Amino acid sequence: MAARATRTCRSCRLRHVDTPEPQGFAEQWINAWNARDVETVLPLYAEDVLFTSPTAQRVVPESGGIVQGKQVLRSYWTQALEGNRDLHFELVGVYHGVDTIVLHYRNQLGGLVNEVLTFRNGLVAVGHATDLQSSRSATTSR
Repeated sequence: MAARATRTCRSCRLRHVDTPEPQGFAEQWINAWNARDVETVLPLYAEDVLFTSPTAQRVVPESGGIVQGKQVLRSYWTQALEGNRDLHFELVGVYHGVDTIVLHYRNQLGGLVNEVLTFRNGLVAVGHATDLQSSRSATTSR
């Protein structure tokens, strides 16, 4: 998974950080989750990662759906996997923005999910799992 070059916006003086190649990142991420391998997913995230998820809100109600730090994220993901033996993701699409990749996938219940991942130094610094809101959709992603 090659990193994109750091670049500077000349007109606005903003510096954009390295972002992995979107399709390669998505495939690695999906494959690791389908293998239920938290230890392969975790190195993709920064030590101080901020992660939000409606599933975190259900699995760890006291979190309010907000998980801060890689070790806390490991604990949450491990707990969530224990309660979800059938976890399986099917990649639907990959979207790329400035320092951001969005993974659009279908979970084991058929529900559509987007993971909005913002990168710093090639690692996920901020992530938001989002479920499709529809009376017909199945939820419970991760």
